[in-house]
Amino acid sequence: MCGICGFIGKKENRAAVLADMMDAIRHRGPDSDGIYQKDNVSLGFCRLSIIDLEGGNQPIFNEDGTICLVFNGEIYNYRELREELEQRGHIFSTVSDSETLIHGYEEYGEGVLQRLRGMFAFTIWDSKKKRLFAARDFFGIKPFYYAEIEGCFVFASEIKSILRFPGYQKKVNEKALEQYLAFQYSALNESFFEGIYRLDPGHFLVYENKNLNIQRYFTPDLAPQDVDMDENEMVKELENVLEHSLKRHMISDVEVGTFLSGGIDSNYLAAGLGKVKSFTVGFGGEDNRYSEIKYAGELKEIYPLESYSKINNFSESQ
Repeated sequence: MCGICGFIGKKENRAAVLADMMDAIRHRGPDSDGIYQKDNVSLGFCRLSIIDLEGGNQPIFNEDGTICLVFNGEIYNYRELREELEQRGHIFSTVSDSETLIHGYEEYGEGVLQRLRGMFAFTIWDSKKKRLFAARDFFGIKPFYYAEIEGCFVFASEIKSILRFPGYQKKVNEKALEQYLAFQYSALNESFFEGIYRLDPGHFLVYENKNLNIQRYFTPDLAPQDVDMDENEMVKELENVLEHSLKRHMISDVEVGTFLSGGIDSNYLAAGLGKVKSFTVGFGGEDNRYSEIKYAGELKEIYPLESYSKINNFSESQ
């Protein structure tokens, strides 16, 4: 994971403001950081390096420096996208997945979102159009929060970064609290802090001329397909889809591991990944019925996993 944050609008001591916002999410990206500040635009980035360790630093720009990106996530089909964009004349300066978003936006505009496979939350500043374009992945794996504070549009990967922005007054959002007390979660796109919102999964936003426009770009199709296959063929098709997905998720320039609960789904994925490190957390001791360490250990006897586990003892933590 990485951390992104920033704001558009006039603000005194904006370099110090951006630095403070970045410090609030430094834990998301301890490897490096970068900033972009021009006119009334301030973008910050804290990086956890996954792909192109040497050349993938951000913010990242197009060829003439007129489009700037800060991005949290991973694009699994970036190699195919890169090849397609190079054939259309785009020149890449890195081998990172991030840069495909820049050139994809140049080529397809908002339509680039339909071509992405991955988990992402990103912001693109188009200095020619004076336009901020931001988007969140289909399922909302990566977070994105925003607010309008004293004439400024402010965004970040975590709420705590927005709370650092001068002028924001902390107030409890009673509508979100009501939802939580009734359902144990809030279904609203409003956070528990009044005036701070989350961008919903499968949505993008455009901030231009001090106007905010939010649109949905992805709607899941849950209707069953009429497929002429028997049970064995369906099982084989499912295996092929899962195998393909696992290979996509293994694309990385650093070591990859997996969480392992001992349940059917995580066991299947861990076994499919092969010789990787697995991590399991237990609660209340190994004999506690909620601890999954024993079940995760059973898989280790069958597959060559390098397993790590930790028990969180409630009595010790109180």
